[in-house]
Amino acid sequence: MDTNDQYGGHHDTGRPRLRARGRARGAVPRRVRLAAAAGTAALALTAGLATPLDPAPQEALAAGDGKRTLTVAVAQSVDSLSPFLAVRLLSTSIHRLTYDYLTNYDPGDNHVVPGLATRWKSSPDKLTWTYTIRSDSKWSDGKRATAEDAAWTFHTMMTDEGAATANGSFVANFEEVTAPSPTELVIRLKKPQATMTALDVPIVPRHVWEKVDDFSKFNNDEDLPVVGNGPFVLTGYKADSYVRLEANEDFWRGAPKFDELIFRYYKDQDAAVSALRKGEVSFVAGSPSLTPAQAASLGNEKNIKVNDAPGRRFYALAANPGARAGNGEKMGDGHPSLLDRRVRNALFRAVDRKTIVDKVFQGHAVDGAGYIPPRYAQYFWEPSAGQELAYDPGEAARLLDRAGFRKNGDGKRVGADGKPLNYRILCHATDPNDKAIGKYLEEWWGDLGIGVTLHCLDNVTDPWLAGEYDLAFDGWSVNPDPDFVLSIHTCGALPATPEDTGATDNFICDKKYDGLYAQQLAEYDPAERASLVKRMQSRLYDLGYMNVMAYPNAVEAYRTDQIESITTMPSKAGNIYGQDGYWSWWSAVPADSDEGSGDSSPTGVVVGIVAAAVLLTGLGVFVAMRRRATAEDRE
Repeated sequence: MDTNDQYGGHHDTGRPRLRARGRARGAVPRRVRLAAAAGTAALALTAGLATPLDPAPQEALAAGDGKRTLTVAVAQSVDSLSPFLAVRLLSTSIHRLTYDYLTNYDPGDNHVVPGLATRWKSSPDKLTWTYTIRSDSKWSDGKRATAEDAAWTFHTMMTDEGAATANGSFVANFEEVTAPSPTELVIRLKKPQATMTALDVPIVPRHVWEKVDDFSKFNNDEDLPVVGNGPFVLTGYKADSYVRLEANEDFWRGAPKFDELIFRYYKDQDAAVSALRKGEVSFVAGSPSLTPAQAASLGNEKNIKVNDAPGRRFYALAANPGARAGNGEKMGDGHPSLLDRRVRNALFRAVDRKTIVDKVFQGHAVDGAGYIPPRYAQYFWEPSAGQELAYDPGEAARLLDRAGFRKNGDGKRVGADGKPLNYRILCHATDPNDKAIGKYLEEWWGDLGIGVTLHCLDNVTDPWLAGEYDLAFDGWSVNPDPDFVLSIHTCGALPATPEDTGATDNFICDKKYDGLYAQQLAEYDPAERASLVKRMQSRLYDLGYMNVMAYPNAVEAYRTDQIESITTMPSKAGNIYGQDGYWSWWSAVPADSDEGSGDSSPTGVVVGIVAAAVLLTGLGVFVAMRRRATAEDRE
């Protein structure tokens, strides 16, 4: 997944994604803890005034000499600009724009199309794959991009634990990678692997990255502009503030039509919506989507278009399965009652998905069940009538009774030790959906006699990684190929020890699930593989550790007086932000260009950068670290 991918995930968490990925099995880098507290500074800025804290306003005005700038308001900050570390949706989206991948996905229907590789073929036994690397791609420093760059990228992920952090699962089955010539890449596998045309890994320039000493710490955020070969070149960055990219005039598919693309971070989503309404930004994606109230308020605004389409994310409630590391050591402090499937199923039974869809998402979502949203019809799964854990508070109460948690005289559920049953739910302080659903859980589970405490934090990563939660809101963006979002629940994704960081989303380890995962990874027949993927989702559903409550729509908005046209993915009813590719921003046509019919000038967009800076009242101090995505992050 293009990492959050996690809404965590996301990890996208992504998580996330999911457009996040896993690491090579058995290759786990050491955990890097938060090392510094973020400072805040009250900014009193006027247009064009630069300060040592934020030089962007002055730079933005300097860029106003005819440049067409597209400003995107985002509610997520960058975790890392290193393709080897990044898992958050924003970060991986930026990497889609700055580096080419071997293949891409067609914006029309998600089928695989050429990227850095123009064609590919496999040997009869499916163990050797040969890719033809295009000869017309070059790095932004003028050097040619070759098969050697791709071979070095994959080999580094195979041999360096730090480099395997984000995408290691893609190369875990690689035996050898070579580049016999500048246009030929050869990958030999240990066993067949069905994802060989969907290796969602940014290819980096060897001559730049071979100088890196420690891939687990290098964030790629100091030496600007960043050398890449995608449609944009990353030229400016300030942590928790903005990312600036400029059009790559030499991109092999053709240069973007906007000269400059800026992602501007807003911690307050209402402020971002207000900026869009004033014309200070061109596009708002939300966190990760606009709330129904925000979408409704923009629906009738002049020069604003709301895009509301089926999304590529799932929204879930994760139960701590008794977190442990790969070496068997226990982690965290999850409630021991959650080890009982009857208790987990009771919690499922006491969640009314229809109310969540109707009242919280107000119809901008559909009921959830499996990991793959309906948008990907080939892999979409629904439980059978006899399998479904439908909303049934009476059955939930009976399950709790059978599990030994009965109500006392005060109406509280207590166990054999006489202690009341109380759960902590980890949620994201900036996500209104978490808070709204949390209130419903307090009511629904309270009727069962269960206490609920919402722990809404700005940073959910640390307690999530440590297993210090009972339940947590989770979600990921899913790729057209679902391998990554499935891999994060394998035993191999667990951290090697409690001191390490694994690729796991929720510490799930189930041998039956692992067997199905291995089968689908080696299955080339599309129908057979889809059947295995559905069985995997069924197994996760039955285990009861992940309650997928909804598949939210992608709800976003942009100004039609600044953007004449833009590509959604899929083209008929898809999202703009967080695509599996670079199509939206690469294709966007300025409203005042020769190709458009708008009458606005680019000045309003550029000045919006300054106004957006005024709205940011707190700038976090960036710490060089690798932060794991959870349910706020992944693509």
